[in-house]
Amino acid sequence: MTKSSLSRLFVPALVAVASVSAALGAAQGPAAATAVAIDADYGGGNVIVKKIEGDVVQLRPDLRDTNGWWFYFNFRVRGAAGRTLTFRFSGNNPIGVRGPAVSVDGGKSWSWLGAETVKGAAFTYAFGPGAGEVRFSFAIPYLERDLKEFLDRHKGDKHLAVREHCKSKAGRSVERIHAGKLEGEPRFRVLTTSRHHACESMGTYAMEGLLEAVLADSEDGRWFRENVELAAVPFMDKDGVEQGDQGKNRKPRDHNRDYAGTSVHPEVAAMREFAPRWSGGRLAAAFDLHCPWIRGPHNEVIYIVGSRHAKIWEQQQAFAKLLEKLQSGPLAYKAADNLPFGQAWNTGANTGANKSFALWASELEGVRLAASFEIPYANAGGRVVTGDAARQFGRSLAGAIRAYLEGR
Repeated sequence: MTKSSLSRLFVPALVAVASVSAALGAAQGPAAATAVAIDADYGGGNVIVKKIEGDVVQLRPDLRDTNGWWFYFNFRVRGAAGRTLTFRFSGNNPIGVRGPAVSVDGGKSWSWLGAETVKGAAFTYAFGPGAGEVRFSFAIPYLERDLKEFLDRHKGDKHLAVREHCKSKAGRSVERIHAGKLEGEPRFRVLTTSRHHACESMGTYAMEGLLEAVLADSEDGRWFRENVELAAVPFMDKDGVEQGDQGKNRKPRDHNRDYAGTSVHPEVAAMREFAPRWSGGRLAAAFDLHCPWIRGPHNEVIYIVGSRHAKIWEQQQAFAKLLEKLQSGPLAYKAADNLPFGQAWNTGANTGANKSFALWASELEGVRLAASFEIPYANAGGRVVTGDAARQFGRSLAGAIRAYLEGR
């Protein structure tokens, strides 16, 4: 991607700053003309501000190269100390079931604003008298900087290695993390991915928890380091994550529909070359970690997307029983919530002639288990989803993977 094309991605964000400042200045006089600014000109940012009327900001998600509609937004407000603003979205309602996520420390930490702040497609926020920058996002973000913090915590660990999976279209380095038994041949290899859809951040938090479990000073951790090499690609759409794309139904092809024919995305092409070569006949399981639709009963539980292949579905059900039995932490998983192939959206028509990661991985030589997990953004079985909660679910995944590979 050229420098000029990257610049075009941020034009809406720059327009947003001008629009908000001018409108608030007109409403409150010259002193306020440059006081308040709204933009998305940072990693993961996404918004288009349409107009301002008094204390109401009209805005919408920036869909860029999306085929259809999706719900991701991520923007910051500066200079609004002491004011109460309402943010109203045009078109479909992109606000999740616990309201937007909010950060008052530049995106370092996040909490849910709460459904009580939401009315229809709008939410209201009272900025404290000392408020500086406040960010709002559909989901709790996970960016390259979050991954670097995790890697820094484990710097020097001989059971962790970071390699370059590929270069993205924009020239970013796409990380592939190897953890566990890295010297000599392991008994098993396990592959995991997230962010085939750039906005689906909770999957990456769960992946981090899985990696932490592999490296932990625990019985499970020691077993992994003696028996398993885990390879993990946190950002299968690295450019989308950093540029603030939502990523679902991307034109000309969704990253998770790019596993047939000639891949158009470098991350997918690299995966199709890497996994069969790396496997060495020891790749036993592959997991792809996603987030589901914005709201609705089946989108507010953790579930496995059932395979069209009967043998893989049988293994998915076996793994699900182990995970339900061994799980710990605040998020509840029930095997009964899994979505069999042929039900709801899980049909052949959903992919057409294309192929998802899970379907492709299930057809690799020697693979026993391949599964896509859907981890809700905010509400899982009535329980609050946070970064820490998703990490703990990832640790539960590690325990179930061990039990599965040991044949319990």
